[in-house]
Amino acid sequence: MSARPIDEPHRTSSPLELLFDLTFVVAVASVTAQLAHSIAGGHGLAGLVPFLQVFFAIWWAWMNFTWFASSYDTDDVAYRLLTMVQMAGVLTLAAGVPAATGHADYRIVTLGYVIMRIGLVAQWLRAGLEDRARRRTALRYAACISLVTLGWVLRFLIAETGAFPWFSGLPSFIILDVLELAVPLWAERTRATNWHPHHIAERYGLFTIILLGESVLAASRGVEGALETGEIRAPLVVIAGCGLVLLFALWWLYFLVEAGEGLSDRRHRSYLWGYGHYGIFAALAALGAGLEVAVEQSGHGVAASPSALGYAVAIPAGLYLVALWAVHALVTTEPVIHPAAVLGCVTLILSLPLATPRIGVAAVVAAIAAGCVLLVAVTIMTAAVGARAGARRQAPQPVSSGES
Repeated sequence: MSARPIDEPHRTSSPLELLFDLTFVVAVASVTAQLAHSIAGGHGLAGLVPFLQVFFAIWWAWMNFTWFASSYDTDDVAYRLLTMVQMAGVLTLAAGVPAATGHADYRIVTLGYVIMRIGLVAQWLRAGLEDRARRRTALRYAACISLVTLGWVLRFLIAETGAFPWFSGLPSFIILDVLELAVPLWAERTRATNWHPHHIAERYGLFTIILLGESVLAASRGVEGALETGEIRAPLVVIAGCGLVLLFALWWLYFLVEAGEGLSDRRHRSYLWGYGHYGIFAALAALGAGLEVAVEQSGHGVAASPSALGYAVAIPAGLYLVALWAVHALVTTEPVIHPAAVLGCVTLILSLPLATPRIGVAAVVAAIAAGCVLLVAVTIMTAAVGARAGARRQAPQPVSSGES
């Protein structure tokens, strides 16, 4: 198991990585469905914290596998079998999502997370044994991941006994999350791993598409729920259609930047770029839940108020745009999406739910989609104007007859 070169040509996602991602489709679908259930029941804020906690576990497990694979994807028998162990952990975690988000029962989620970490630690130990140049880095990863995983197990055991309630609550969760995020920063202080910038950019793009697909799936579930009444109403058509337009616009904005080149030139910003995607990914998952309930309420009543449904779509969309602009700015010389345009669009989106009692949920979703489409159009036109101006500056100037 030797480190793969950072400039390997034509490095793309392997079939095993794509298979691995399918397990996360199940996990994300489960956590999104539970958030949608909370929103529909009128207690979306109460369901938000469990959603963010479980989604962090999903996202962090995917992150760890992705960056390790970018450095050490040998694709031999041992690598494949240990990847299968991690896949089993993801599916176990997904099975425990309803209990975790609905009843604060994290037994199955914790078990799934531990299984994933066992597979990952084994991979790092193998890398430490076989890659002498980065042995210290690999062993640091293995030791730190094991210690933090032990912390999650102790948190669960203490919660079961009822002792030290503060340690089993949100504060301990935040502390352990910070420790998880600090592991790569500390482990790579000795020597950095050989991650491939274009491979990483592609992997993040693929996971973004997975989350957009989950939002489409969630909206489809909402359509099924709305059609239980046996009627196809105008609000249903408007919300479903505009939801698709909204997701397409968000996809368009994400892929305006080819992040591989930027990561190659700015490898020191990879941590901020990678960690910043938690906001993008979580916002997309939450947006799917909001669209699902917005579509569903067009067919029959839900406990949530119209304003709450408007915010369930507007807030994730706004957070996505802010996080996307911040992540793009880390790897580009000049911002592709102008900050003023992002600020204006986000301000519009977040103010629209205030009008929900008067214009309805369908009109609010349509206006949010229109705002994002306008942002895409402004960005494209601004880029075109800038390209023409750059071409004129680079064009040779004609020489006058007097100068000749």
